[in-house]
Amino acid sequence: MRSATQGEKAALVQELRKEGHRLNDLLDAIGLSRSTYYYELGRMDKVEERNAELSSEITAIFNENRKRYGVRRIHHELLNRGYQVNRKRVQRIMNQLALFGKRPKEKYHSYKGDVGKVADNIINRDFSTEKPLQKWTTDVSHFNLSWGKCYISPALDMNTNEIISYNLSLSPNMEQIKDMLQKVFHRFPSLQGLIMHSDQGWQCQHAFYRKELQKHGIVQSMSRKGNCYDNCIMENFFGRSMNEMFYGSEKNYPSFETFSKAIADHIDYYNNSRIQAETKWMPPSKFREASLVIS
Repeated sequence: MRSATQGEKAALVQELRKEGHRLNDLLDAIGLSRSTYYYELGRMDKVEERNAELSSEITAIFNENRKRYGVRRIHHELLNRGYQVNRKRVQRIMNQLALFGKRPKEKYHSYKGDVGKVADNIINRDFSTEKPLQKWTTDVSHFNLSWGKCYISPALDMNTNEIISYNLSLSPNMEQIKDMLQKVFHRFPSLQGLIMHSDQGWQCQHAFYRKELQKHGIVQSMSRKGNCYDNCIMENFFGRSMNEMFYGSEKNYPSFETFSKAIADHIDYYNNSRIQAETKWMPPSKFREASLVIS
């Protein structure tokens, strides 16, 4: 059994003094000098002061990020803010404060429709990129709400993980895809050589979709049938990010309008505030800006 440290002895003496025991008697009994006792008390006060400041900052980060950040993200955000602190200390303080990030409870449901292959799997699980605007991915997913189903079609840059554009609709039709593409081309008129990857959903087989990609010099790539790992970048976006604002919160969206506003708010947060390991602990938009400056 290890012997107690000087700090632990001082803490014990401090507790026993509250019960009315004389300081000199306690110090003699525990074998601690008066000077050491007060020195250790001073150290404890400084630690408590630092922990109080850190606890306040951790709580602020947790609330600023909608109570979704776990230990890893809060630790890296603290580093981003100039705090020199190890992960175990952050974890200990978060446990003391009962701050627990939201974890996914259910997998998202991807809407496929009739599948069919009209393009080769050019990506072939090679999601690596050197800069933005090289490889994108798209998909259609649906959400079940009390008033019906809602469909979302986003386009995501594999380099930055940024959502470039999206459309939210009550129906999985080509108008949804047209709107998503129009927003893409309005934002980035020149995309020559970009690879756009997707699964084999019917929307990506449609002649309009294929012609629009060809017209803008975009190379089409398609996953193999029924293989979610071939489009895991988008799967991860839905599985991790959308879980944060949807599953378990369905009752907060009593109409299409309220859900549409929540989606817009979440994607803005995801693009501009939510830090990720894949983007060197920066939000996607800031990572894109930094990448373009370097290149």
